Amino acid sequence: MKFICEKYILQNACAIASRAAASKSPIPALEGLLLEAGADLKITGYDLKEGIFTLAAADIAQPGAIVLNARLFGEMIRKLPDGMVTVTADDNNNVNVKCGKSEYHIIGMEADDYPEMPNVDGLNSVSLPQKILRSMINQTIFAVSDSDVRPIYTGTLFEVEENELTLVSVDGYRLAKRCEKLESDQLENCSFVVPGSALSDIERICGDVDDPVRISVGAKHISFVIGETTVITRRLEGEFLNYKRSIPENFRYQIKVDRNEIMSVIDRVALIISEKNSNPVRMIFGDSTIDCLCVTPLGKAEDICGCEGSGEDLEIGFNDRYLMDALKAAGKDELFLCLNTASSPCVIKAADGSEEFTYMILPVRLRAGA
Repeated sequence: MKFICEKYILQNACAIASRAAASKSPIPALEGLLLEAGADLKITGYDLKEGIFTLAAADIAQPGAIVLNARLFGEMIRKLPDGMVTVTADDNNNVNVKCGKSEYHIIGMEADDYPEMPNVDGLNSVSLPQKILRSMINQTIFAVSDSDVRPIYTGTLFEVEENELTLVSVDGYRLAKRCEKLESDQLENCSFVVPGSALSDIERICGDVDDPVRISVGAKHISFVIGETTVITRRLEGEFLNYKRSIPENFRYQIKVDRNEIMSVIDRVALIISEKNSNPVRMIFGDSTIDCLCVTPLGKAEDICGCEGSGEDLEIGFNDRYLMDALKAAGKDELFLCLNTASSPCVIKAADGSEEFTYMILPVRLRAGA
């Protein structure tokens, strides 16, 4: 095998495929990248749960395939000088990597040792712009659970219904929902759960462009085709939360806030919160003001945020990080904080009436005098 590729192109392709390579595995090949030189250069990373392959423009002098350690090869290419990189592999898996005056000799692995990636057997598919999918993931992925107690919640629900795509993430303490109309689709009404780890990779691969992402859904796997890159991931199985029943529809109080102002106030009050002293932020919804207070062993912090509306001095405690995550992800400058009681969830919506996003955060029980 022999190919010549521009350093930046090769480095970028390796970085993309390496996202799916195993960091540590009893199968050495899974820690590697499969390089296949054919009509184009195809680079694949696969850890048996998620696979990524991407095509790179290269001058193929001699077709062939080999597996190289992902971390070593990626660092090697990154540190080479700018220019054309020549990669040569002989029948004994001896690999030569050369660029300018820099040269490496390393040992590769047999391509036959690399596991075959699954085929997505689905006929259903949907397409939407990369920048839209990236935005949808960004506005929901923070609420994906990092606990394996309920594996289904370590992913995000994708639901297609009446030409609308909805993404929902939950972790037991909060919920994030994002909707987007689809201009055209060939996907029947359905739902599936995509692992959060794969969505993090997809978010990074997607650009701020209108070029499409094509999502194909199979019985056990889902594929995302993003330009020259394809991500294949397993579906998570299990019963996902019925979010439509979980989000309240009617509210006693609807408080309008400026997103930047309330974020600044919470950020200042939460300054005395640490991992050891994770006390909630106490919020009192008065007439045109929200009094924010936090007391920890480090001290006491108070601030006031202006608002429109009155909560009749309703007092609620919130985890500051959960609240800030939702506020940061919200795509509007003016928001409604929708409330009922001190023990019922707070729902955050856009003040302009758009239904693109909805966030729900459960309150923290306050101790008297705390």
